[in-house]
Amino acid sequence: MLVPRKNEFELWEDIFNDSFFNHKESRIMKTDIKEYDDNYSINVELPGYVKDDIKIDVNNGYLTINAVNSSNNQDEEEGKFVRRERYYGECFRSFYIGEQIESEDIKASFKNGILKLIIPKKEVKNNIENKKYIQIDEE
Repeated sequence: MLVPRKNEFELWEDIFNDSFFNHKESRIMKTDIKEYDDNYSINVELPGYVKDDIKIDVNNGYLTINAVNSSNNQDEEEGKFVRRERYYGECFRSFYIGEQIESEDIKASFKNGILKLIIPKKEVKNNIENKKYIQIDEE
């Protein structure tokens, strides 16, 4: 039996509600981390963001990447959205990099939606200082 549709866009909703399209995509930043002899390279996907949307800070040994995309563009276009899948809003991600790394040590670049960070490896300093003995000479 053929049932008439309420409108022509209902067909698209049926297609996109199919299990093939209906997986839960995480809004977390997709990240690749590589280790080299003297540093770590972190590549973070941030499609749709521009450099000014991204803030990076180091605090108490944690590197935090915060990205805010508020360019909604809804007011600039005529017509109404039938389906909207692009994400607008704020997302962040933190990594423990150690307290010996300072923000000045990290190099960052952003190109084609990929944030690339280079974090040097530094030796962890023990809180216990090496004991130094004073030599005693014979009189």
